[in-house]
Amino acid sequence: MQLHSIDTGNFKLDGGAMFGVVPKTIWQKLVPADENNLCTWAMRCLLIEDGNRLILIDTGIGNKQSEKFFSHYHLHGNASLESSLQQKGFSTNDITDVVLTHLHFDHCGGAVKRQGDALVPAFANARFWSNEAHWQWATQPNDREKASFLGDNILPIQQSGQLQFWNDADHPLGENFGMKYMYGHTDAMMLPVIQYKGHTIVYMADLLPSVAHLPLPYVMGYDMFPLKTLQEKKLFLQEAVANNYILFFEHDAVHECCRLEDTEKGIRAKETFALSEL
Repeated sequence: MQLHSIDTGNFKLDGGAMFGVVPKTIWQKLVPADENNLCTWAMRCLLIEDGNRLILIDTGIGNKQSEKFFSHYHLHGNASLESSLQQKGFSTNDITDVVLTHLHFDHCGGAVKRQGDALVPAFANARFWSNEAHWQWATQPNDREKASFLGDNILPIQQSGQLQFWNDADHPLGENFGMKYMYGHTDAMMLPVIQYKGHTIVYMADLLPSVAHLPLPYVMGYDMFPLKTLQEKKLFLQEAVANNYILFFEHDAVHECCRLEDTEKGIRAKETFALSEL
C-alpha cells in the first residue's frame, strides 16, 4: 500500500464561521484572517494505492460551477485535482473508487464534471462510496444546509449507476480500510480509517478541519448539531491519544498530519508532519 497527499487548491472561508463561538482575538492567532475576515483553507484529498485498487478520498470543489459561485470562495493556488493526480503518475480514469466523506460542495464538487451540455462523473471507471443515511440527508436537505448540497455534484453519480452505499460488514475496500461515522457536522459523515505501515491514519474531513480545531470548544458555525460535534470530538480525541492515531487534515493549509498528546490544557498536537515523512 502507498498513500499520497493530493492538493486540489485552496479557498477562503469566514474565520468566525470556521471557529463558531470562539472570539476572533483568540482564533486569529492560530489562523490569520485577511482584511475581509477570511482565512485560507486547503482542500486536501488522499490517494491510496492498494493492489489493483486506486482509491481517492474526497475530490475538492471542482471547476464546473459558475464564476459567481466561485467568487464567494476566492479559490487560489496552482494545484488542481487533475494536475496533482498527474504528478503522481495517474489520471482520473485510473481511479477505481472514490470515497466521499460527505456531500458538501468543497468535498465532492470534483466528483462530477461538465462534458458538453451534460454533467457526468469525473471518474469514469470508479465506484463512488457514500452511505444511505447521508445520501438521503443530502438529497432531501434542510433549509439551513441546502446551500452546501448542490444537485450538480450529487445526482449524476446516481444516474450513472456508479453510486454505492458503504457497508462495514462487507469490507468493500479491504481489511485495511475502515470507517467511522460522525453526526454533528452533518448527518452520517464518514471518516476513513486506514492501516498503513503499522500506523492507524484517520482522514478527519470536517470533524477536525485543522490543528487549530483541536480544543473542544472550537466547533464550526457550519455544524448542524454543535453539541453533538463537541461530544464526538471529545470521544474521538481520547481514542486517538490512547491508540496513537495519526490525523490527516483535509482543510489545514499548513499541516497535513499530526499525532496527539494529553496536556494540562487538554489534548493537543504532539507533532505535525507531512504524510510523505511516514
